[in-house]
Amino acid sequence: MRGWVCECCGRWEVTVELIKGSYRYRLAHRYRTEVGGGRNVLGEVTSVAALETLLRTRTPLTLADLRETG
Repeated sequence: MRGWVCECCGRWEVTVELIKGSYRYRLAHRYRTEVGGGRNVLGEVTSVAALETLLRTRTPLTLADLRETG
């Protein structure tokens, strides 16, 4: 699965999935393993513009703060 994680701590992640012919961008917050791990999905959008708005409203990040994962 491809996507992005934040450069600062790596706990914010955006994944990209192709579902029924359209791309979905899913924003999630990953918890540290010391506190049990897991993910909290904060939202799912269908465009990069909507992703930027979601990042701005739900996180302290912008698109520039993310780096691509393998």
